[in-house]
Amino acid sequence: MDRRTRIEALLRAAFAPLELEVADESQKHRGHAGAAGGAGHFRVRLVSERFRGAARLARHRMVHEALAAEIGPEIHALALDLAAPDEVTR
Repeated sequence: MDRRTRIEALLRAAFAPLELEVADESQKHRGHAGAAGGAGHFRVRLVSERFRGAARLARHRMVHEALAAEIGPEIHALALDLAAPDEVTR
């Protein structure tokens, strides 16, 4: 299982998302000192009921907790776009 798929699986298990997009943007950061160890850069868009009523910082902490084992060895940078269902404009 590749990194992006593993991240997606962990987020699906933790958040039962209504929407989930995980993009590996590592190729945009080649040569970046922080990426030299092989860890990747990822962008996540996640819509979940678990975020309802939670502040932005709390949402980020929830995601970081769900991905704790991956942050460092597999994830160097993580850009997050997190929302509750009622916050999404269509």
